[in-house]
Amino acid sequence: MTGTDTDGGASDHRSDDHESAAGIPRLRVVADYQFGAGVGAALFSEGESLEVIRSSSGRPQQVVADAGRLVTYGTDGRFTLGLEGGRRVASALDAPAGRVVVGDESAPFVRDDKNVFAKFVSAVGPEIRPGDEVAVVHEDGELLGVGRAELSAAGMADFDTGMAVMIREGAGEA
Repeated sequence: MTGTDTDGGASDHRSDDHESAAGIPRLRVVADYQFGAGVGAALFSEGESLEVIRSSSGRPQQVVADAGRLVTYGTDGRFTLGLEGGRRVASALDAPAGRVVVGDESAPFVRDDKNVFAKFVSAVGPEIRPGDEVAVVHEDGELLGVGRAELSAAGMADFDTGMAVMIREGAGEA
């Protein structure tokens, strides 16, 4: 199966076990470094059938599970999360690590791909820095969306104005 990569060239969608398994251990290391110890194993579970979509040069671009896209692997060497990836990161870390927590007032907006503003953040992982990938969850733990932190954890806690998280993908209707 072939598709198009971001450079307009052909890309191979390789999903056979040999091709997929070949790069997964390295991707686990990247996930552990970016999100915290143990997250790589949660994102890319042993024995799970994962599709690794690669560029024409063989570089991993996306990792997809049966439940949906886990991550996109950027040319900067960092992952951006899909909704399923956000669920797995949140489940692998003790709350509130790796996530931004919002209440009822923000939940419908985040689900609808709208950004999170600092005044609506009720909790945030203390390790969060600007540019980090985060899961945005409701106070009850439900995943609402995934995106990029625009403020540090301290900034989200201290500021009453400003964008806290730029949402890339909302979870849709509840």
